[in-house]
Amino acid sequence: KVSPPAEQGSPQEGCSPTPPPRNPKRLKDTLKLNYERLIGSSQAGHQEFLEDIYTDLVIVQNKSGGVINEHEVMQIEMSPNKAGSEEECIKCCDIFKVQPGTDRRNRKVMTMGIAGVGKTVSVNKFILDWADGKENQDIQYIFPLPFRELNLKKEKEFSLIELLNNCFFSSKPALKFLPEKDGKVLFIFDGLDEYRYPLEFEDGKEVKDVNEKSTVGSLIINLINRNLLCFALVWVTCRPAAAHQIPHQYVNLVTEVRGFNDEQKEEYFTKYCKTEDVAEKIISHIKKLKSLHIMCQIPVFCWISATVLQPLMDKESDENIPKTLTEMYMSFLLQQQNLMKEKYSKKTDTDPERIILKLGKLAFCNLESGELNFYEDNLKKCGIDVSDGTVFSGVCTQIFSQRKGISERNIFSFVHLSVQESLAAVYVHHSHCNKKKNVLENNIFWNIFSWKNNTVTDLHKSAVDRALQSENGHLDLFLRFLLGLSVKDSQEVLTELLPSLKIKAESISNTVIYIKEKLKEKMQSDRSLNLLHCLSELKDNSLTAEIQNFLNSGTLSKQELSSTQWSALVFVLMMSEETQEKFELKKYRASEEGLTRLLAVVKITQRALLPSCHLGVRSCASLESVLKLENSSLKELDLSNNNLQDLGVDLLSTGLKSSHCKLQTLRLSGCMITEKGCSSLASALSSNPSHLKELDLTYNHPGESGEKLLSARLEDPHCSLETLRYEEKVRFVQNGCDFTLDLNTVNPGLSLSEENRRVERREELQSYPDHPERFDKCVQVLSRERVTGDTGDTGAVVALSYKTISRKGDGSDCWFGENINSWSLNCSDISYSVEHNNNRTVLSTRPSGCRRVGVYVDCPSGTLSFYRVSSDTHSHTHSHLHTFYTTFTQPLYAGIRVYSSGSSVTLCKIE
Repeated sequence: KVSPPAEQGSPQEGCSPTPPPRNPKRLKDTLKLNYERLIGSSQAGHQEFLEDIYTDLVIVQNKSGGVINEHEVMQIEMSPNKAGSEEECIKCCDIFKVQPGTDRRNRKVMTMGIAGVGKTVSVNKFILDWADGKENQDIQYIFPLPFRELNLKKEKEFSLIELLNNCFFSSKPALKFLPEKDGKVLFIFDGLDEYRYPLEFEDGKEVKDVNEKSTVGSLIINLINRNLLCFALVWVTCRPAAAHQIPHQYVNLVTEVRGFNDEQKEEYFTKYCKTEDVAEKIISHIKKLKSLHIMCQIPVFCWISATVLQPLMDKESDENIPKTLTEMYMSFLLQQQNLMKEKYSKKTDTDPERIILKLGKLAFCNLESGELNFYEDNLKKCGIDVSDGTVFSGVCTQIFSQRKGISERNIFSFVHLSVQESLAAVYVHHSHCNKKKNVLENNIFWNIFSWKNNTVTDLHKSAVDRALQSENGHLDLFLRFLLGLSVKDSQEVLTELLPSLKIKAESISNTVIYIKEKLKEKMQSDRSLNLLHCLSELKDNSLTAEIQNFLNSGTLSKQELSSTQWSALVFVLMMSEETQEKFELKKYRASEEGLTRLLAVVKITQRALLPSCHLGVRSCASLESVLKLENSSLKELDLSNNNLQDLGVDLLSTGLKSSHCKLQTLRLSGCMITEKGCSSLASALSSNPSHLKELDLTYNHPGESGEKLLSARLEDPHCSLETLRYEEKVRFVQNGCDFTLDLNTVNPGLSLSEENRRVERREELQSYPDHPERFDKCVQVLSRERVTGDTGDTGAVVALSYKTISRKGDGSDCWFGENINSWSLNCSDISYSVEHNNNRTVLSTRPSGCRRVGVYVDCPSGTLSFYRVSSDTHSHTHSHLHTFYTTFTQPLYAGIRVYSSGSSVTLCKIE
C-alpha cells in the first residue's frame, strides 16, 4: 500500500518535547478503568471484561463513503460475503504504526462501518492495548473524544489544552503542554454520524495555537487539516453516510469495519457461551436460518442472538426457539423484562410494561433521524423520568443505557439501532390495538374520525407505503418488525411482554396479498427485497417456494416470469452461498432482460459468468454501473461470445476506470472488438492500474495498434496486468476450415465442380446414385468435413447443420434454418435474413453489392456468427451480421442452398 509522504511542519505554541511526566501514567490508568469492560454485555446485565469476549473483526482498506440510499442492514444482506472476501485485512493496532522500511505513517485515519458492526469496540480495544502497554507505546497520549459527548459542549469555547484538561485532567496537576514530536499524540473522534453540528472545513476559523480558544467543531477541523498540532495523529470513526463530511484530501487512510466472517461468528459464540455444546447448538440453529446467519455479520446481532438462545438450548423441544428476526428481538425484550422483574420484585411501583412502552415511544419519535443517542430533553418529551432508577439500572442497560460522558452530563442510548426499531414497532402496534390510533399518521382529526374501525391490515398497508416512500430505506427494518408482530408465534411473546395488549384475531392474508401486489410495481431492488423479507417475517414463503421448485426441476429458464417472480428469484439467489461465490446467467435467462432483472445478484457475486448470453451494448451500460459500485464484490467477469463490439467495451472501460472497481479478471473472447475497443481498455488500465490481472481478448480484431497499446500496459511496472491473451485472433481466411461438398448429400438439381467447391443450380437434373443421405426434394447440399476447429470461414457458407437433418421430402424438417438442427443466413441481392427453428429475422444490413459471406463458429462456447466480407486489393473487411447463441449437441457441417437456376456458390479455398 502506498501512503503519503511524512507531513512536514514546525513546532507550535504550547508544544513541548518534555511534558509533565505524571500525566501519561494518570491518563493510562483512567482509560484502562473506563475501557476494560463492556457495558451490559452479559446475559445478566453486568459488565464483561473486553479481553474475555473480544473477537477480531474484518477490517479492510476502503475508499471514502457517500450518500446511502438503503437501510444499513440491507447493505449487509445485499453484500453478505463482504466480510469473507479475499481483500487484505488490516490489524486495528497497526493503522498508525510506521510502515516497515520507511519513515512514513498514516496520521489521519477514517474508519467506516454500519451501526453495531464493531467500530467503537475496535477503538476501545486499541485504547486498552495501549493502556496495558501491549501496543503503540511510541504514542505518549491518547485522547478519546466521542462526538456524542462533544455535542454537549457546543455552546462553549475552549482552547485545546482547556478541552483536554476539562475532559481528562480535572484534578491537578493539569496538562500544560503537548509533545511536538511526530505521532506522540492521538485524538480519537468516535461516531462522526452522531455529531449534531456541521464541520465547516471551507469557511471555518483557522486555529494554530493549542492555547487559542475556539468552538469544539473548529478545534476538530484544525486538528484534521493540520493547522493545529500538525504532527498529531487523528482517528475518526463514522457510519458510511457521514464519511463525506471530511474532505478526502485530509485523510491518509480509509478503513472499513465489516464485522464478523463465518469463522469469527463461531469464535464469538464459543467465547460467549458457558459450554462448547451450547455454542455448537446456537451455531447450528443460526446456520439453518440464512437471514439470521447473514445478520450475524453484525457483532451486536451475535450478542443479541447469544443472549436469547443460550438459555433455550438446554430445552429438549425447539418449539419456542426464535426462527425469524421479529421472534428473536421480541424474545430479547421479554428476557430483559423478566430479569428486571426479578430484580425489582419487591417494589410495588415497578411497571416493566410502562417502561417498555415509554422506551417504544422514544424509539419511534426519533426513528426518522436514526439517532442512537439522546439527552434529557429527548426523554422528558416522551414522559421518561430521568431519575427513575428502574429504567436505567441493572439488566435494562442491555436495552437502554445511561452514562456520564467526558462532560459529566448524562447521555442515553439504545444498544443498537435495530433494538430501537423493534421497540418502535411495538409502540406502533400497541397504539393501534389499544388506542385505535395510527401513529404513523400525524393528522389528529384523521386518527379520531377515520382510524377508529380500521384493521391491522390497514395499519400494515400504511406502514408499507411509508417505507416504500422513504428515500434512504430507514423504515425497512421497522416494517419487518411491525408485520412480524402479527404472526402467532410473535404475538405469544408479545402478550407476555405487554399483558394489557388487546389483540384481536385477524388474518394476515390480506397483508400478504397487498405486499405481493406491491411487488408487481416498478421499484428499486433493495425495496423489493425488503418486501420479500417482510413476507418471510409473515411466514409466507409461497413465492420463493415456487421459484425453488422451478430451479430444482431445471425448468426456470423456460418459464415466463412475472415481475413478482423475478423479485423472488433475486431474493432466492441472494440468499444462496453458491451465488455469492459464482453466478451463471445461462442457468436462469440468457438474455439482456435476464441480466437486467438479475443485476442485483451480479452486484453481490464474486464471479459473474455471462458468456454466450445474447448480451449487447445495453447490458454493458448496466455492468458499467456495477463496476463503479463502491461495495461491489465482483472480481471476475466473463462476457465471452457476446456481441458487445467497441461501443459496449467503451462503456465497460468507463466502469474499469472507477477507483471503486476491484475487477481482477475480464474475459472478452469473441466480442467483435477492434482497435478502438482495445484503445478504450488500454486507457482504463492506465487510469486504474491496481487491480485487473487477467484480460482475455482472443477471437477479436485488435489490430497491430490495439495489440501494441495493451502490450504496453502488460510491460508497465505500475500496472497489475499479468496475463493478456489475444493471440487466437479471428483471421478468417488464414485459420479457417477447408471444406468440400459431399456428393452423397447433393440434391439432383445442383451441379458440383472445381474439386467439389463450387455448386450451381441447373434446370436439368443431375444423375446421382441413390443414397440415404441425399436431399431428394430440397435443393441444398452439406459439406463432407465437419466443423472441428473453434473458427471457420468458407467465404459463402450460408448454413450450418447437424448431420441428423432430414433428407427426404420438402418439409421444414429438411430445409436449412426451418428446424432445430440447422442455422442459416439467407442471402439475396437486396437483403440478408437469418433463420433457426423456423424463426426468421430480417437484418438491417444490406449486401450493397457484396457477394461474399463468412461464418465464425466456436463450438465449445455455443457461438455461431455470420459476417459480410468485403475485400480490396490488400485485405478483407468483416462486418458482423448476426450471432446465434446455443448449446451445440452434435458435430456441425457446412451447408448451401441455391434458390434459382444459373445461380452458383463457391467455397473459398484456404491458402
